[in-house]
Amino acid sequence: MSAPTHRRSPFLGRMSLPERNFVADALRTETVGGVLLLVAAVAALIWANTFGGSYAAVSGFHLGPASLGLDLSIQHWAGNGLLAIFFFVAGIELKRELVAGELRDPRAAALPVIAALCGMAMPAAVYFTVNTLGGGSLQGWAVPTATDIAFALAVLAVIGTSLPAALRAFLLTLAVVDDLFAILIIAIFFTSKINFLALGLALAGLVVFYFLLRKGVRGWYVYVPLALVIWGLMENSGVHATIAGVAMGLMLRCHRHEGEDRSPGERIEHLIRPLSAGLAVPLFALFSAGVVISGGALRDVFTRPETLGVVLGLVVGKALGIFGGTWLTARFTKAELNPDLKWPDVFAVASLAGIGFTVSLLIGELAFTDDLALAGEIKAAVLTGSLLAAVCAGTLLKIRNAKYRKLCEEEERDEDQDGIPDIYELDKPEYHLRMAAIHEAKAAEHRRLAEVASSSHAGDDGPA
Repeated sequence: MSAPTHRRSPFLGRMSLPERNFVADALRTETVGGVLLLVAAVAALIWANTFGGSYAAVSGFHLGPASLGLDLSIQHWAGNGLLAIFFFVAGIELKRELVAGELRDPRAAALPVIAALCGMAMPAAVYFTVNTLGGGSLQGWAVPTATDIAFALAVLAVIGTSLPAALRAFLLTLAVVDDLFAILIIAIFFTSKINFLALGLALAGLVVFYFLLRKGVRGWYVYVPLALVIWGLMENSGVHATIAGVAMGLMLRCHRHEGEDRSPGERIEHLIRPLSAGLAVPLFALFSAGVVISGGALRDVFTRPETLGVVLGLVVGKALGIFGGTWLTARFTKAELNPDLKWPDVFAVASLAGIGFTVSLLIGELAFTDDLALAGEIKAAVLTGSLLAAVCAGTLLKIRNAKYRKLCEEEERDEDQDGIPDIYELDKPEYHLRMAAIHEAKAAEHRRLAEVASSSHAGDDGPA
């Protein structure tokens, strides 16, 4: 008797119900946060171009205890402090993906990981090529490598385009892997002079944090003060302070024990994500996206090699990198695309990943700290590239929106009203028995209505 053959699930196929619910919850929060991010970015542009003096004064205003090395500008607090919350959530996301999500199976993870890596390598290569040929600075090679999931989802919300769950999950997985390598880039390439005493104490604090977690110690009043101390030490160490947030996020347990509805990491992410998406990231955008826009500035974006490299990296490099990496990996691994979707759908999502806002702005600030004028032009390039990527992706997605809406309706249909989409119950006898009872009840009601209509019709035909 021959051994049974096991068919591999198709690429971008249906997710498990728990994974689908988790992704839907995460993306719902990110979508709201993304809309706030858009509002904050627009507000920053209006403020900087209308009352530029006050914007610069507020952004550059210093506060904090100088004795602790924390006399920082508002813009610095937003970039190093508030974004530590964002990277804390990113750390939890990454940990969960590795132990319970799409990345836990190396074979299944290979395709999105390779796609994300190609989606970072190609923009860097585009930037490098443009600046090598144009004689520009190579310091900004990492600026166009990042994807902003919140901004991308906000674009979907604004243009009113539905995306099937599998495509949204693919975009989220790309962003998680993207965040991981962005963190590594910041840690490796943008670390200034190291204060080994402060770094050693920060690492000791992380060890204590890990030990308390493993001992099951509970209470925000224990972890929040410790996290603030670790962050302050990391800020003084010369290593970018957001790394502390990532490290603490990775330490949380994200696999469920028996009887748990959610792991500690999932519970904390559920609590902190709204703070990150709804407050931390929009405030960072408010104090980082304020660039003065003029005809000359826009001309420079498309003529200066550094800024042109960023724009082309986001618009062209991201789309070609992610799509090319996905297509080649699928071809060589013989992964079959979900028959409900087409390769142009993957290209549209790859184009959407060219929206690189939050982390791109952060890396732009770190790459050109010694040239504030160029740093401002790089911000304008990030905004321009992200806008162009959004327009391209929005146009491509709108073409297929009717198909997406139909797929979403099928994914959400719950005719037996038990709170579980019908598509996940087609192999369960109980579901079919419930549906049989529902249809029998409807049939009985229609028979009763037919009898009433027949009696009424007979009365109308009787003698006057």
